[in-house]
Amino acid sequence: MVSVTTRPGVTQSFVILDVGAVKPRAIALLYTGAGGRIGLRREAGEVKFRGANFLVRAAPEFAHNEVLPVVMDAPSDQTELTDEYRFGSAQTADARAVIGELQRRFSDLPVYLVGTSRGTISAAVLGRELGEEVAGVVLTSTMFGSYNSRRQAPSLRSFEYGAIRAPLLFVHHREDGCEHTPYASAARLAGRYPLISVSGGKPPESGPCEPFAAHGYFGREAETAAAIAAWMLHRPFPKDVE
Repeated sequence: MVSVTTRPGVTQSFVILDVGAVKPRAIALLYTGAGGRIGLRREAGEVKFRGANFLVRAAPEFAHNEVLPVVMDAPSDQTELTDEYRFGSAQTADARAVIGELQRRFSDLPVYLVGTSRGTISAAVLGRELGEEVAGVVLTSTMFGSYNSRRQAPSLRSFEYGAIRAPLLFVHHREDGCEHTPYASAARLAGRYPLISVSGGKPPESGPCEPFAAHGYFGREAETAAAIAAWMLHRPFPKDVE
């Protein structure tokens, strides 16, 4: 668990997960969905945090595939990540400070931004703002926006992905049942950007927009993380995970 000062009176905490004996070749800075808070804390000397989100569950699989997983919590002035924060300059300042700390600790490792669900808003905006300060951006279960005009949520509906100068990868489950993250929107972008399409997995144990369903790659965590890691490390990667 690490905390850095990012803005006057504000700290940003994150957790660097143990990769064991595997030597990492890249860093994945992970932005979770929902409110962006993992409840990072110390209890009786042990680091604790919530582990339901897809990226947190998949973190050990990133580690097995030579990618160092680093999970972001919400900064100290945000109970939950607001729309204003996700699209604003404060988030950029916080991320830049974290990346600086990671580069100080791991000077030879490129840093990739990875977001899932609402975390894709953060990853996409930061990819645009940070430019060549990051090696690439991965958007999983992207918040493209609902087709139902009466049921809207914060999304990347009007976002210009071409403003992201670093390499960009989309990852999406074909059976994603969340109305705000339709697979069809990802498929339409496949002609412009690489897309990893995931199929199958375990029967859902949560709602369609929650982690233990296709939206969260339930039962396909290992294969999905391995495919993302291969892309990061410039290795052949599957376009279909089945």
